[in-house]
Amino acid sequence: MSELIKRFLPFVSLVALCVVIAAIEPRFLSAGNLASVARQTAVITIISMGMTMVMVSGGIDLSVGSILALSGVVGAIALVSGVPIVIGVVTAIATGAACGLLNGAAVAMLRIPPFIVTLGAMGIYRGIALLITDGKAVVGVPSGFGYLAEGNLLGVVPVPLLIVLIVALATHVLLVNTLPGRYCYAIGSNIEAARHAGIRVSRYQVLFYALLGALAGLAGSIESARLVTAPPTAGEGYELRVIAAVVIGGGSLAGGQGTVIGTVIGALIMGVLANGANLLGISSFAQQVVIGAVIVLAVTFDEFQRRRIEATSA
Repeated sequence: MSELIKRFLPFVSLVALCVVIAAIEPRFLSAGNLASVARQTAVITIISMGMTMVMVSGGIDLSVGSILALSGVVGAIALVSGVPIVIGVVTAIATGAACGLLNGAAVAMLRIPPFIVTLGAMGIYRGIALLITDGKAVVGVPSGFGYLAEGNLLGVVPVPLLIVLIVALATHVLLVNTLPGRYCYAIGSNIEAARHAGIRVSRYQVLFYALLGALAGLAGSIESARLVTAPPTAGEGYELRVIAAVVIGGGSLAGGQGTVIGTVIGALIMGVLANGANLLGISSFAQQVVIGAVIVLAVTFDEFQRRRIEATSA
């Protein structure tokens, strides 16, 4: 019963939140506003897909906001130099993947706690982004680049929403239907048992961090396209929102738990909260308080459930 409650609580919470906001502010359910929510949450949701893999495997990455900024800056510089838009996006994704690879290598091969590694990486990547831009936003990207964030496929489906669906489907298949996905849950549940079972733990940890970096790079391109510029300060505070999306969706900071569907719902809850607060004129500072409180409540619920399971097993 507790497992069912944990699985469906995020969905019930999302529906209840939408009902309450719609009752107070009818504009919330307008087609234009819902499309705006989809666009605004796309960046966080895409990064959250990668964070789900890392957190399920027992890790965490505090540098995703800085990776987003650095990838967006590098991709924008490539676009300004005259490369095609597709190449610029690929450049941003490759930059993010390289950053994730470095994080994963430090965690897996040097056995340094991921919190320490990624906390340091957060400052390093942000500093590099500021250095190569001299602290100024990269401007002059092609106007067509904005289609990545503001375009509509067939005039109906927002392009960022389509990207989110593709990424979510691919991540779900990876976690549920592939060997690396099964190993991801095994490593997060008991890393020493996974090693004794013959799983190449280091290899898969590096893979998960690299995939997270690549998705942060993709999100960096979408963020730059939305702003039609690439500021080196982009993504500040996104770490908290991404981790909150995973935890609210049923993921555990202790590893071994988490689903793509839950993470998507968690990201939507964050987006709906922000959008509803804006419509109702609630301060953005209050939103940060709410996000922090939600994380504490979600982690507390997960900890009590884990203790109950351990007590029952004993």
